[in-house]
Amino acid sequence: MAFDFKKEYKEFYLPRNKPQIVTVPPMNYIAVRGKGDPNEEEGAYKAAIGVVYAIAYTIKMSKMGDHRIEGYYDFVVPPLEGFWWQDGVDGVDYTDKSAFNWISVIRLPDFVTKADFDWAVAEATRKKKLDCSMAEFLTIDEGECVQIMHLGSFDDEPATVAIMDAYLEANGYENDFSATRLHHEIYLSDARKVAPEKWKTVIRHPIKKR
Repeated sequence: MAFDFKKEYKEFYLPRNKPQIVTVPPMNYIAVRGKGDPNEEEGAYKAAIGVVYAIAYTIKMSKMGDHRIEGYYDFVVPPLEGFWWQDGVDGVDYTDKSAFNWISVIRLPDFVTKADFDWAVAEATRKKKLDCSMAEFLTIDEGECVQIMHLGSFDDEPATVAIMDAYLEANGYENDFSATRLHHEIYLSDARKVAPEKWKTVIRHPIKKR
């Protein structure tokens, strides 16, 4: 049975649709950074998604080739995630998508070292004829956060964020956005196959005691 992060770590991937506080440990990711509207056809964001998936599946399928990764175990490729911010904005302004900065990521299993990652980047570039050189091995330590399961379109997220903010206010916390603590989304639905009103997205914000 392949290891499934969503099932093994439900507290991080399957929160309820009401706010909860969680302490997130450091995790390693395949990451590609960029800027601009994520909905732009043939844009940088969609290219980044192609790169992170190419590397993730190269690592997963390494068991079929000659390269052996020490400690390898079969796994379900974790869901796509994104860290988002806009210069000079505390939180996210959903009305100006062209101003988004983003880091598109997929979580790496703990057995993947930087050397294994570098091999996967080179292998994905070679086999898939796709330039993956912009990808980086990124460790993120989110620490204490508030999170919730958002149901529906991304454009409807402000109402869900307002619920999160009200929860923080009532419980003695506040948001703690910074250059390294960002608005975080985990995408649990395939937008190509699921209607927007049924999309499931984990929204996670960094917090601190007020």
